[in-house]
Amino acid sequence: MLEVRDARPAAGLSARLLSRKAAAMLARNTAVSCVAFVFDLALLWALVRWAGMSKLMAAAIGFVAANTLHYALGRSWIFRGTDRGVASGYVYFLVNAGIGLAVTMALYAAFLRYTSINYLVARVIVSVFAGLTVFVLNAVLNFRRL
Repeated sequence: MLEVRDARPAAGLSARLLSRKAAAMLARNTAVSCVAFVFDLALLWALVRWAGMSKLMAAAIGFVAANTLHYALGRSWIFRGTDRGVASGYVYFLVNAGIGLAVTMALYAAFLRYTSINYLVARVIVSVFAGLTVFVLNAVLNFRRL
């Protein structure tokens, strides 16, 4: 069967990441991320304060729980039109979250060790870097919307 393709050349990755489409997706991702992140911080605080858990372990648990919430809230809104199946998309999302977790934990540990910044403030700062990394991985590789 003859396949009809768009005559325009495919945009490079940097052009796709700097597009209006990417900006709109990032705005939606930011809204969902804020909801998930508030949940993450509340869980982090509760695990440290009430459960007496170590700050690093509590951050890891909060990160995974918040990413699961993020996937549930954002799949159909942020990455509209994806052909990726729900289950496989969740698996890839968790793999990307694992990369984000590695970035988060490395930077968070460094902040806790080398600065006097409060552990919750450090977690907020670290989330910006990890969040952008995970967004790009999901937009480009998982849901293939950019």
